[in-house]
Amino acid sequence: MKQDMVTGSASKSLIMFALPMVLGNIFQQLYGLIDTIVVGNFVGEGALAAVGTSTALAFVFIAVAMGLSIGCSVVISQLFGAGSLKRMKTAIFTSIFMMIALGVVLTIVAYNLAGIMLGWMQTPDNIFADAKSYLQIYTLGYIGLFVYNISNSVFNALGMSKLPLAFLAFSSVLNIILDLLFVIKYNMGVAGVAWATFISQNIAAALAFVVLLFTLKKIKCKDYKLFEWALIPKLLKVAGPTCAQQMIVSLGFVFMQSLINLFGSTVIAGYTAATKIDNIALIPMVQVGNALSTFVAQNVGAGKYERVGTGLKTAMLMDVAFGVVIAILVFIFGKFFIALFMDSSESAEAIGIGVEYMYVVSIFYFLMGVQNAYAGAIRGAGDVKHSMICVLLNFGLRLVAAYILALFFIGEKGIWWSLPIGWAIGTIYGFFYYRSGKWKDKAVVGKM
Repeated sequence: MKQDMVTGSASKSLIMFALPMVLGNIFQQLYGLIDTIVVGNFVGEGALAAVGTSTALAFVFIAVAMGLSIGCSVVISQLFGAGSLKRMKTAIFTSIFMMIALGVVLTIVAYNLAGIMLGWMQTPDNIFADAKSYLQIYTLGYIGLFVYNISNSVFNALGMSKLPLAFLAFSSVLNIILDLLFVIKYNMGVAGVAWATFISQNIAAALAFVVLLFTLKKIKCKDYKLFEWALIPKLLKVAGPTCAQQMIVSLGFVFMQSLINLFGSTVIAGYTAATKIDNIALIPMVQVGNALSTFVAQNVGAGKYERVGTGLKTAMLMDVAFGVVIAILVFIFGKFFIALFMDSSESAEAIGIGVEYMYVVSIFYFLMGVQNAYAGAIRGAGDVKHSMICVLLNFGLRLVAAYILALFFIGEKGIWWSLPIGWAIGTIYGFFYYRSGKWKDKAVVGKM
């Protein structure tokens, strides 16, 4: 295994590891992006709003997969950095079985509650049926989604970030082909893009899992276990708070979507298009933070704390650079990007709403990156509690600000302005906690 980040140039190691993660997750976001472009242009504005509404709910359950995978990867990275290969392989296989079991449970729950949850969100009647159809089909792919997330998290934990990039590139191309085939040729509407996502995600999950098994076979060590019950509580001690964090964040998106729904389907459509672009734009900052988390975990596991500060500074410089460049692109091409999702003549108002959102939010992208870097460093050290506080302060205060500003002062514009408010608060907390140095005694490697 040569993909460790505990030797050589800290900055170069982090940059070379982070860039494939950034590219890979851009491909991953293309799923939702292509879905919305296809339905917005070939089905209509109402279908676009339906996909946007159901996506917010789908993410609640996706957040479980993301949170647990990120938490497990911290443990695996620290064990890898410490050279404890037997415990590492046991942790990997135990994590896989745990994720598959949860995927089965959540598939059953989400499928049967789809209609009820959309009702709670005050989904407009004119888009309810399409939203329910999309959500139920999407939930059928949760098992594959969980397998895919844990497989990619293991690759990243081992420093092998180029492999997930290959899987994501393949599945994204397949998803685009199937979207166009199902919607344009077979007129399957919203259900067509849902089935396209289901098929492409599950093929990617199968490929990632098979390659992971071959990769683990090459790591030679004796007496590891395929499953260890006693390891579950130890994994959940780290992964549980990260999962809770992602769940709370995703529920915040649901409440935010409920607020958006009060302003009607035109605002929903504009917001949906803008947030799809937003999700792509934020990927570099998010993934640099995730890469930093793995970098810090490996170095903490190896006891090389002096490299952590260098990694954090490198991550922040990358985030600021990405944030400034992306903001410039948004101001130059923002209207063009939003117009990709809808007919310019029939949905001019919705396009204007989306462009306004992008102009406000993009100015502060760099701030989101800095906050995410602090959270990633603290999480990688094993201090998931304070990493969670950093992120939840951001989302909690963002939600409060959105409701107050939108309902009592400036209408839907308050939702746009709530984002930089949350990012600023999260950054301030992350700065002061990181400077305290209390994260240095939170390593989990000695407790496994």
